Amino acid sequence: MTESPKSGELDELAAEIDEVGQQASRTVELGRRGFTIAVFTFVLLGCLLLPWVGDHAGWQVLAGEGGGIPQLFAATSTGVGILASALALVTRRWWLAWVCAAGGWFASVDGLLAIWSQQSSHASGTAGGGPGIGLIIAWIVMICLAASWMRTAFSRS
Repeated sequence: MTESPKSGELDELAAEIDEVGQQASRTVELGRRGFTIAVFTFVLLGCLLLPWVGDHAGWQVLAGEGGGIPQLFAATSTGVGILASALALVTRRWWLAWVCAAGGWFASVDGLLAIWSQQSSHASGTAGGGPGIGLIIAWIVMICLAASWMRTAFSRS
């Protein structure tokens, strides 16, 4: 039995449709939420220029000035909130959306601890200087980013 030319074309078309379906199953559709996430990411980037701990800006805290707990939040918020978010926005990979969602919630807890560490008494018994405006805004933005990524990760059908 010989195969007709139409049968070969149909097989190629079916293989192409399967390939497109597999590609779509690995990506996430961002829509308007993608713009919102991009804005949150940009605001988080701007927060690195504002004061976090005393006179130290966020980028200085990230470089090691200002204490260990705020530095941990600076690292996780920069790594997840800026770098991973940018990568996930560009690639639209579903697994990266989950990484950003889980990492965003982890960074949010770090942010709460960083704020708390600045409001608690230090070992010498003196009160902390209080969190800077950049630290507070970064924490709020990180919570919003984590919630947006969680909604995005769960939006895949």
